[in-house]
Amino acid sequence: MEKRLKVLKNEFYKHFGDDGQKIRIFLAPGRVNLIGEHTDYNGGFVLPVAIDRNIIVAASPNRENVLRLQSLNFDNTAIYNLNEIKYEAKDRWANYPKGVAKLLQEKGYRIQGMDLLFEGNIPIGSGLSSSAAIEVVSCLTITTLSDIEIDKKEIPILCQKVENEFIGMRCGIMDQFVITFAKQGMALFLDCRNLEYEHIPVSSSDVAIIITDTRKKRKLIDSEYNTRRRQCEEGVKILKQYITGIKQLRDITPEQFERYKNKLPSTVCKRCEHIVYENDRVIRAKELLKNNKIQEFGNLMYESHESLNKLFQVSCFKLDTIVKITENIKGVIGSKMTGAGFGGCVVSLVNKESRDTFVENVSEKYQKKFKIKPDFYICNVEDGVKEINN
Repeated sequence: MEKRLKVLKNEFYKHFGDDGQKIRIFLAPGRVNLIGEHTDYNGGFVLPVAIDRNIIVAASPNRENVLRLQSLNFDNTAIYNLNEIKYEAKDRWANYPKGVAKLLQEKGYRIQGMDLLFEGNIPIGSGLSSSAAIEVVSCLTITTLSDIEIDKKEIPILCQKVENEFIGMRCGIMDQFVITFAKQGMALFLDCRNLEYEHIPVSSSDVAIIITDTRKKRKLIDSEYNTRRRQCEEGVKILKQYITGIKQLRDITPEQFERYKNKLPSTVCKRCEHIVYENDRVIRAKELLKNNKIQEFGNLMYESHESLNKLFQVSCFKLDTIVKITENIKGVIGSKMTGAGFGGCVVSLVNKESRDTFVENVSEKYQKKFKIKPDFYICNVEDGVKEINN
């Protein structure tokens, strides 16, 4: 990290010059979800952790009414008058901080011009929430440099709105929330409806979290993600005729679903079945983690993946192949796809003594099948967004 920060500050001066203003540094982690996929936008439950892959930002006020954005990971520079911010596809990653600045102003906050230089080591398109990390770190940076007092819970809410309304991706709030509120060594159990949350110890001297990247990139806006959301909403609309008082799929028990699932069209039924039972799995997983019943927790991860594959149909052949490989490796506790799917990563809980065996086995068999070498990230569980003293 020290080397990255040194490079970032040196590059900041190269891009923006040195006008004597102090450079401030902010960091937001990526995240991996241990269990609870696609439940967040259905008002349900999730159990993610923040990881030691992150986005860092060097920032300084520029005494002008413009937002200057540069990234060491991309070659485009974006310069915008704060009064004329709009979404432009050509700006790619820069649309996320632009959207944050625009929505802050729409909420009545007065922000000042500033220069922001981004650098990250979260793999883009891997399902580890690089976009949410950019949004959250931008929000903390812009509000801090503009001396805006903002309730911490407002950060993920605003950043989700950026994703939904400015970017056009109808995601839930999980990613932005855990990136804001994560604690080192803790998983975050979140009720996505009322935003009540609980930190649960997850670090263990015996268990490693290993992320395997298929290297198949996801394009969520162009995928069927938004379609899945509409199908879930259609299911609720139909089931409201038979179950009183329900607002979202999280309100439906497995018993109620079994009683009325024959009222749903086949595809909608599959989508709803995944959500209803996935919420139940997350609640059970939380208690298992609390009681250190890690093997039973791992079994729920495999159940979750099977449901995501067969019912919600957001997995893919590469993800399924990795999960299948892990089932036969000694020391693997559980595996599942993580994130929205359609590519991206598999998260696995592995006994630490089996880490090398895991990497060797998965790498060898995956390469043999697809002629591609997967990437592996052995993760530490980290804190959420913060300013770094420098």
